Amino acid sequence: MASTHFILTLTCDDQPGIVATVANAVTALGGNIQDSAQFRDPESNRFFMRVAFHTQAPSEAEAIRARLAPAINGYGMDAEVVDAERRPKIILMVSKFDHALLHILYQIRVGWMEADVVAVVSNHEDSRATAEAAGIPYYCWPVTKETKAEQEQKLIDLVAETGAELVVLARYMQVLSDKLSRALSGRVINIHHSFLPSFKGAKPYHQAHERGVKLIGATAHFVTADLDEGPIIEQETERVNHAFSAEDYVAVGRDIESRVLARAVRLHLQRRVLLNGHKTVVFMPG
Repeated sequence: MASTHFILTLTCDDQPGIVATVANAVTALGGNIQDSAQFRDPESNRFFMRVAFHTQAPSEAEAIRARLAPAINGYGMDAEVVDAERRPKIILMVSKFDHALLHILYQIRVGWMEADVVAVVSNHEDSRATAEAAGIPYYCWPVTKETKAEQEQKLIDLVAETGAELVVLARYMQVLSDKLSRALSGRVINIHHSFLPSFKGAKPYHQAHERGVKLIGATAHFVTADLDEGPIIEQETERVNHAFSAEDYVAVGRDIESRVLARAVRLHLQRRVLLNGHKTVVFMPG
């Protein structure tokens, strides 16, 4: 269906006149800019911009982009126009720990996050009842060394079949292959149960406890072929002390993980996260 609300995101080499050109182009198609944010990276000389605007007459995102093409092409922009009224489709992946999954489902239910969960995928049966209670198809694909390639191809096929634009690893405790990471580049967000880059690998909270750290946290990042090295979207820390047990660290961590992942997914779905090499530009809501 045609819409009247759109979001334009773009990146290009920094040059004079970009903001004015974009504003004039949006105005020329009958658009009214409702929110605009921009950033120039002095290290790469790259320019990043997000513009949310309203049009008087309903249209399709493809038609809007075509009308903005002269401005986009004139500056060599890598640009995208999306329908802000369309609910994005996402796939949630989970293993045994379901706190991050439950938090996302709750935030969607109360309307804080606008998305349709088209599938829950797991390598265990533990969350089937949760998915079925929410009316979401559940796929249990156990992963072994022998079945990993087949399982990952099923995921790629499911993304294509459902039209999902984002895969969320809500404590899915399997490492994605390089092939899958490349196939879904920029479309998979993971929550790492540590404040990266410290304490990578297994049991980061226990590592933190053994070292007596005073801050623990969680990191939401895009998945890349480099394990736990993808561009970071969102992070949070919380203070702990010597009286906390390792289990207390885990409990605090569960809370942080749920919040950080939900915020990262929401920011991405609102087109507020732009890739900048190994980093991200995140335009936070005003």
